Amino acid sequence: MIHLRELSLKDAEGMLEWMHDPDIQAGFQTDMMSKTLDDAKSFIENAQYLMADGSSIHFAIASEQNEYLGTISLKDISLRDRHGEYAISLRRCAQGKGIATDATHQLLTISFRDWMLERVYLNVLSENTKAIRLYERCGFVYEGTSRKHIYLKGGFKTLKWYGILKEEYRFLPQYEGLRLGGGKLRKRICGLTRLPSGMPWRIYRKEAA
Repeated sequence: MIHLRELSLKDAEGMLEWMHDPDIQAGFQTDMMSKTLDDAKSFIENAQYLMADGSSIHFAIASEQNEYLGTISLKDISLRDRHGEYAISLRRCAQGKGIATDATHQLLTISFRDWMLERVYLNVLSENTKAIRLYERCGFVYEGTSRKHIYLKGGFKTLKWYGILKEEYRFLPQYEGLRLGGGKLRKRICGLTRLPSGMPWRIYRKEAA
């Protein structure tokens, strides 16, 4: 059983672990191999948790014992267009256990039910078939290809684009009947509780006027 929480400085070494794993980095579009422990700590210290135009929110994926397993993010949030870009990174010890799938569903539930977004999207290297299988398993829909879109590691790489809409997520078999923003009393996100570092993530909501 995993949960999402705020990043903590104690997560820095685990974060650096996946940043320096060559097999994990093979699927990344940016070079993380040069990052240092101080870089990881600086990223954690500057992480934001408030919904705002252009903001990026990064959660730690944590075990029942609160051990850091990876990071899951919603980036470049647009309040006007009500969308954000999904990203996830896991330590090697957390892979192949269904953790990425569980964390993704938790983030999508927050995104659609609590933040009232309409769309979550991502792009992925076309050769990263392992990641593509995860995205499709979580309900993301293939939307198109940008051929030779970026220059990376000595060659031009093609990106595939995926997205999932609120109404599509609502009717996924494992979430059938989930009331996303519905009910007699319409609710909207008004703010986020700031919990002590390491505590599970919670959403603060109040009734709309």
